[in-house]
Amino acid sequence: MALDADRAAAWRGGPADGEPLRPEIVIGFHGLCLMKPVDSEDWYMGSLNDHGTVDCWSAYADFYDALRGL
Repeated sequence: MALDADRAAAWRGGPADGEPLRPEIVIGFHGLCLMKPVDSEDWYMGSLNDHGTVDCWSAYADFYDALRGL
């Protein structure tokens, strides 16, 4: 399901832990989501938190690979 992109998102893990991401597209899948940031062609996988934010832990070069990662 397409979700409102007006939400806080951040990368979790590694040296860039906590780096904010600006969502352009967010698609929800039962507690998980795929998100494409405004300034990137990559897709990120993450979890949808109860308060609406997204914590991303995996990145993919294209949407097809991101879907396979689910």
